Amino acid sequence: MTTILMALSAADSWTLKDGSKHPTGFWAEEFVVPYDTFVDAGFDVEVATPGGKRPVVDRLSLSMKGGVFPDAAKKLEERLRELDIVLANPKDLHQVSADDYDLIFFPGGHGPMEDLSDDATVGTMLNKRLASGKLLALLCHAPAALLATSTDSERSPFAGRRVTALSNVEERINPFSWKAKWLLQDKLEEAGLDYSMSFPFRPHIVQDDNLFTGQNPQSSEKLAKALVKKLV
Repeated sequence: MTTILMALSAADSWTLKDGSKHPTGFWAEEFVVPYDTFVDAGFDVEVATPGGKRPVVDRLSLSMKGGVFPDAAKKLEERLRELDIVLANPKDLHQVSADDYDLIFFPGGHGPMEDLSDDATVGTMLNKRLASGKLLALLCHAPAALLATSTDSERSPFAGRRVTALSNVEERINPFSWKAKWLLQDKLEEAGLDYSMSFPFRPHIVQDDNLFTGQNPQSSEKLAKALVKKLV
């Protein structure tokens, strides 16, 4: 059976440059839509977080302020309740064997900017995954994890790779983001990745060999379906 690992942030807040903590977590649509797409395709899906800590949903992703209409938010909340047992018992991302999975998929939300962007263990896993040729996908803010793939002495193996992620334009729609320590697009470009974006809040995915990335929550379904097509 095709096996998928969905690697979620365990962060529940995002530290801004004034030291304040903004509540965060994973973005509901970016988890639920790919998860259901993979399950509907007959794949076996497991969830992991750093330390095996239970992930939390970013409440902004279930509100109009997050661009989610009430009917859609209600459906997402209902589905998250159904998946509570899955989210309550994640594997430890630091302990899993990446080779056991046909795809590793990182959903976004601001959480990855807090705990995955400097997680050396995750960085090592990503570097090995890229070299393996097996599928790797990161959505929206999740490419922040790619910042953990370089060291003070070595450039990231992802440098030069074509990627997308949430753009500065989209980020700055949220007033609190103006207090961010850094923006994802800027950091990816500084790290040498070949960043591109499409129109704000429109689906956009980029494939570079075994590496797939999606720009925003609106890219969730398109990215998941592209991965299913590669796996079947």
